[in-house]
Amino acid sequence: MAKETVTIIDNVTGKSIELPLRTGTIGPPAIDITTLYKKLGYFTYDPGFMATASCRSNITYIDGDKGVLLYRGYPIEQLAGKSTFLEVAYLLLYGDLPTRPRLDEFTKVISRHTMINESLKNFYSGFYHDAHPMASMVGVVGSLSAFYHDSTDIHDPKHRDIAAHRMIAKMPTIAGASYKHSIGEPFVYPKNSLSYCANLLHMMFSVPSEEYQIDAVAEQALDLIFILHVDHEQNASTSTVRLAGSSGANPFACISSGITALWGPAHGGANEAVLLMLEEIGDAKEIPKYIAKAKDKDDPFRLMGFGHRIYKNYDPRARIIREMCHRVLKRLGDENDPFFELALKLEELALQDDYFIERKLYPNVDFYSGIIYKVLGIPTNMFTVMFAIARTAGWVAQWTEMIAEPDQRIARPRQVYDGSPERDYVPIELRK
Repeated sequence: MAKETVTIIDNVTGKSIELPLRTGTIGPPAIDITTLYKKLGYFTYDPGFMATASCRSNITYIDGDKGVLLYRGYPIEQLAGKSTFLEVAYLLLYGDLPTRPRLDEFTKVISRHTMINESLKNFYSGFYHDAHPMASMVGVVGSLSAFYHDSTDIHDPKHRDIAAHRMIAKMPTIAGASYKHSIGEPFVYPKNSLSYCANLLHMMFSVPSEEYQIDAVAEQALDLIFILHVDHEQNASTSTVRLAGSSGANPFACISSGITALWGPAHGGANEAVLLMLEEIGDAKEIPKYIAKAKDKDDPFRLMGFGHRIYKNYDPRARIIREMCHRVLKRLGDENDPFFELALKLEELALQDDYFIERKLYPNVDFYSGIIYKVLGIPTNMFTVMFAIARTAGWVAQWTEMIAEPDQRIARPRQVYDGSPERDYVPIELRK
């Protein structure tokens, strides 16, 4: 069967070329422009990669128009309702849902890797006392390759597996230590008898002087958020991990680069921006005024946590997390807290407003996750850290997939040069 092609006609030179179509399992086909420059002498120009497929991947699929999110073909609604974060992490890494023995073994392996080298405790002491937790996380994760030389041969599948397991296992420990350092409390060691998310809560909130009881709803809420955040196609941080990985960099350096990209407020800082917005609104009585400001195209105010660049319909993750948000509020929140009253009232009014309905500006996953984190007592400077913990499983899956590709090459985007044409050097005494 002949491959499908697209004919490109150059109106300047009159030349034409046939370019192959690359068709995936689902989703729009992509025009393979690999030979475009060689045959016609043109680059393509696509700022922000709005219409450019940078790779082939079989991990995650999004249909933004229909509000569909699939991990390895499984709808997010099914995984969120029936699975656990570690089960989903296994799915992303290995392609299929595990059997019970395989999940038990995977969980045991992750538990055995939760400790970090004792020398890293001294590493934290080099950070300023009020360092942002993301800053210390970037540094610590990047340093891991100095401790684990035995798993940095990226061409060895066993090494890739070990590195992936270590990253998934150690991120909660690193995050907990980053938080404890930022508030001046002693580090708490992981407890392998606890679940992944319960262990994180234990390392963040327990202290040596007293017992800490983990709330089951808090544990379930974190597990759900992590499932919803674990991967999201070729977003900025995932693309950064792949770009760094294409150079042959070790996996710990690649994940550190992803954390750095995630730190940007346009990417991982959205749920923090939601809380800042709610603080600015201040009172539920002020909501109509701020909704009017959001509708005014000349007003810079925007409702944070509404709408999504990819989802032109309702964010499927928001449908799932909304129920958990209300459950967490009922269990752990103060019903008389004006902040939560404000958030729920804003959600109610926006969902009823024709302006937002017509433009499909519905609350997204960041709107609800920020509220849940606040109820759980997680400070805003830790929100992006929590995101990084979840996304690490997606990053290592994407990195592993990329390294294993037989035609993998170093990424090298091209550009349209807008600078000065060639010119001659002028001696300094002759310059004007």
